[in-house]
Amino acid sequence: MTSLSPPPAPASPATGQRRLLGRWWRRQSPARQDRFATLGPLASVLLFLAAIISAFWYLRNEELEREAEAVKRDTEIAQQQIRLRLIENQEQLVRMAREFVTRELDASDFTPQASAFVSDRPEITQFVWLGADRQVRGRYSAQAEREDSAPQGAQPPALATVRTETEWAFIAARDLRQPIYSRTYKDRHGAMVFQVHVPMLHRGQFSGALVADYSIDVLMRHFVPTEVTRRHNIAVIDEREQTIASSVLPMPGGAQQRAPILHDVPLAPAANGLVLRGSGYRTSVGLIGNTLFWMVVALSVLTLWMLLGTWRHVRRRAQIQGALVQETNFRRAMENSMLTGMRAMDIEGRVTYVNPAFCAMTGFTEHELIGRLPPYPYWPADRIDENTRLLQQELQGRSPAGGIEVKVMRKNGTLFDARMYVSPLVDSRGHQTGWMTSMTNITEAKRIRDQLSASHERFTTVLEGLEAAVSVLSVQQGELLFANRSYRLWFGADAGGHALLASGTAPNLPLDMTGHDDEDGLSGLPTQELTGLGANPREVYAASLDKWFDVRARYLQWTDGRLAQMLIATDVTARRRAEELAEQQAEKAQVSSRLITMGEMASSVAHELNQPLTAITNYCNGMVSRVKADTIDRDALLAALGKTARQAERAGQIIHRIRAFVKKSEPQRQPSQASNIVEEAVELASIELRRRNVAIHHYVAQRLPDIHCDPILIEQVLLNLLKNGAEAIDSAKMPASRRHIELRVIPRHTPDEGGVIEFSVTDMGPGLPDEVIARLYEAFFSTKAEGMGIGLSLCRSIIESHRGRIKAQNLYNGTLITGCRFAFTLPVETTARHEETTLAHRPDDTALDAEVRHNRTPAA
Repeated sequence: MTSLSPPPAPASPATGQRRLLGRWWRRQSPARQDRFATLGPLASVLLFLAAIISAFWYLRNEELEREAEAVKRDTEIAQQQIRLRLIENQEQLVRMAREFVTRELDASDFTPQASAFVSDRPEITQFVWLGADRQVRGRYSAQAEREDSAPQGAQPPALATVRTETEWAFIAARDLRQPIYSRTYKDRHGAMVFQVHVPMLHRGQFSGALVADYSIDVLMRHFVPTEVTRRHNIAVIDEREQTIASSVLPMPGGAQQRAPILHDVPLAPAANGLVLRGSGYRTSVGLIGNTLFWMVVALSVLTLWMLLGTWRHVRRRAQIQGALVQETNFRRAMENSMLTGMRAMDIEGRVTYVNPAFCAMTGFTEHELIGRLPPYPYWPADRIDENTRLLQQELQGRSPAGGIEVKVMRKNGTLFDARMYVSPLVDSRGHQTGWMTSMTNITEAKRIRDQLSASHERFTTVLEGLEAAVSVLSVQQGELLFANRSYRLWFGADAGGHALLASGTAPNLPLDMTGHDDEDGLSGLPTQELTGLGANPREVYAASLDKWFDVRARYLQWTDGRLAQMLIATDVTARRRAEELAEQQAEKAQVSSRLITMGEMASSVAHELNQPLTAITNYCNGMVSRVKADTIDRDALLAALGKTARQAERAGQIIHRIRAFVKKSEPQRQPSQASNIVEEAVELASIELRRRNVAIHHYVAQRLPDIHCDPILIEQVLLNLLKNGAEAIDSAKMPASRRHIELRVIPRHTPDEGGVIEFSVTDMGPGLPDEVIARLYEAFFSTKAEGMGIGLSLCRSIIESHRGRIKAQNLYNGTLITGCRFAFTLPVETTARHEETTLAHRPDDTALDAEVRHNRTPAA
């Protein structure tokens, strides 16, 4: 009997998928297999936790939805109860209003009906009948004992307090002709209420309104079912989200917990912004209290923690491997990119490592240097003994911290300067295994250092050869950092000379800032701004040396970063003395010029004085004769004596003016008015002008600012110009129509000088030739035979010393010269004293008499 084996069963799809998955798993790397072996259980635990949490979340949401439906149902039940009550009361009020209008009831009939209406309606606290003019025609209150104390016919205090709300509701009921509910307010007892205004219409005309006050708290207490308030909190909320009434008392301190489940419905039919809000809480703990759930969660968390620990270990190991590779690559890249040569050698001096920079410096390859013992191929042949000594010093650990400067030979035989720094190589056990040397090419740095040293030597030589004293002082420590030969010759090596020269030449900074070494006394100073300031020249007198110095100071940062002050003091004693001598000579020349001017005007002055003296003589002789003849009375005698006194006063004024002009005094600059200077000069010049039969016209602009000048010197300039003009007219025998001079003083503004006052003297004489105008201000040059040639030169010196300018020009009529004009300008004084001086010298009675002061002195 033949036994037949059954045919093999075909492979199921699941078996094929397992085979494919096995082949894919075997193709993965061991690291990836470890990762998948770790992440598989982790993913399973996470899925299990996700399923548990999803179930818990679903049950919790179901509970919240059921609670929300219960809150919504109870809130709508409370709304329906309150709504039915309000509609019922509103319909009753409408019937009462119609009955009052139809039957024409008065106030006495109102009280019984109001009492019957309010008695079975506890939510109504007050019932009022208002007329069309909003006057109270009847009132009934549930608190009768409190209403009895109020006077009849007067407006209740509570109504006055809420006049805005009730008046708005009254007007709306009157205009819309339908019941209107007011907004909430507090009555006199502090309870929150609102009103309903029912209009009373008689034949289409508004005749008043019935007003009922609703207590919100009573509405909540009587018309919200008890079973609803037991389950949920029902509250009335206004438009500001404020709780007006609630079925649950608020928590102490006002910290009422906000309910997680809320449902709001309007308080119909009031439509006054009130909302009925129901709130509830989830009462059951649900799945959260299930012990089995928490055990599953705890086991899952424990498994998850263990899997996470394993995964972190694997990840940390991979990170360490990656960091090691990255650090190795970084060190190799850093060594290849740096310009400093690196060389490592063992304890015996054998080269174990060189970086590419070292190879580039020496020209030798890495294979030519690794494993070499001294002498190394980059040692110069003539320095082998020296380099061997330095190498032994390195191997013994006695290399200086600042490095060793050596000569290195390249492969092509050229030499360069290098500096080497040596440090020990220590392994992980703390044992020294060799030495690491860094080498830097200092050829260029050494060349620059030598050039700087030579430049410093040349600069020091120049400073030592200067005739000026140069010193540099540290501002913080008061230490003299540098002083050249001239400074040491004058002041020695002491910083006191610097302090003497620095007085007043720079900002006031303390020069003695000695203190603790770790403190910077001037750390807050603006160093950048100070070093950016320019030199501030100043002349300083050194009494100990009897010398004047022109000192220029500025701040700079010294080589070590400290703030320092540099002074350059030049000896200007000779120049100062020459200037003082020149000033003395100028003063003498000015006095001499005034004396010469008066000497030239002596005959005119004598003639001017002769007139009052002759008049005095005649008056005296006449009075003597009449007194002897006894033909003069007391009044006539007094009149004659008065005339004699006026003539004597006139002579005294002439002498006083001349004496003040020629008096020798120190120059004194002060704020002066141009009008006063012109008047004094014209008075003096008039003596000479009358003798030469020349008229003078002068014009001074009104309200001129003050000029800061010496009035006597400016008066001297004007007198000289006026006298020269009169002499030119008289010498040329000009006709009477051209025998006059004009003096004008006006303000001007020029781009170069700014605001100035211009004095101009214009004569109608023959003018000046061009070659004379070119040499007009030269000393000792004159066109007059008896002239000394110092008048106009002195005038220009006086004007320029006042920071002014003077010029002369001919006046032309076509090509014909019609006269000559001298003009000079003086800068104005723009100070606050100008207004005070102007008011003091111009009284109110005469300051505004005319726009110009125009006087004419006729010819004698």
